[in-house]
Amino acid sequence: MEAIIKVENLIKKFSSFTAVDNISFNIEKGERFAFLGPNGAGKSTTIKMLTTLLDPTSGTIEINSYNPNKNKDLVRKSFGIVFQDPSLDDDLTALENMEYHAVLYNIPANLRKKRIEDLLNFVELWDRRNDLVKNFSGGMKRRLEIARGLLHHPKILFLDEPTLGLDPQTRNHMWNYIKDVNNKEEMTVFFTTHYMEEAEKMAQRIAIIDKGKIIAMGTAEELKKKTDTKTLEDAFLKLTGHEIREEEAGGIDRMRMMRRMHGR
Repeated sequence: MEAIIKVENLIKKFSSFTAVDNISFNIEKGERFAFLGPNGAGKSTTIKMLTTLLDPTSGTIEINSYNPNKNKDLVRKSFGIVFQDPSLDDDLTALENMEYHAVLYNIPANLRKKRIEDLLNFVELWDRRNDLVKNFSGGMKRRLEIARGLLHHPKILFLDEPTLGLDPQTRNHMWNYIKDVNNKEEMTVFFTTHYMEEAEKMAQRIAIIDKGKIIAMGTAEELKKKTDTKTLEDAFLKLTGHEIREEEAGGIDRMRMMRRMHGR
């Protein structure tokens, strides 16, 4: 299979602090890939470099055959992204949020209406299309963000802690939506999560990052075998330790990055 994401010797430094420390990995087209790590391990910094929101200090990235430093617009058209915290406009309706995103991605008007209707039906929100997003539940907002992220037919979907704070039923439905699109459109899914059962259920391969370095990579079974543990959570803790880590960047930072990506 051809790799749709290629990362080689990637480094990101902030002054004297190295957030991402010489990591390399490839992700194949259509693969579901989980990126796991404690808070502050370098997950979000890596995603920001992959999605053109941060420039690497050194190393190379290739997304859908494009270099993010040289072809930002082409790279951005290649992916959709759902952040951990909501990035919708609460004062717009679901339909208006979708239409605004369609304009940002230059989706032709003759295709826009049907694509929006199909996606809102797909996430079971078509009947609520004219309702203000501020009246939606957390699960409804997350489903709308997924629909928005899929609107321009991305080859890659980035999901940064997409189910944090959602109830188990909503989490299960959300992953079923994503798996369905992954199977139908051979869309690559790159996600982070703190729910180990999600990683084990959804990911075909898992990379564990800690202190800026990838310390293990493989299937869930391979990681459990490597650490001589019975669960993925035990394998994760054995590899990364038990100490509590500082939180990564919050929702305000993500909103700022989203605006920067769209030139707002």
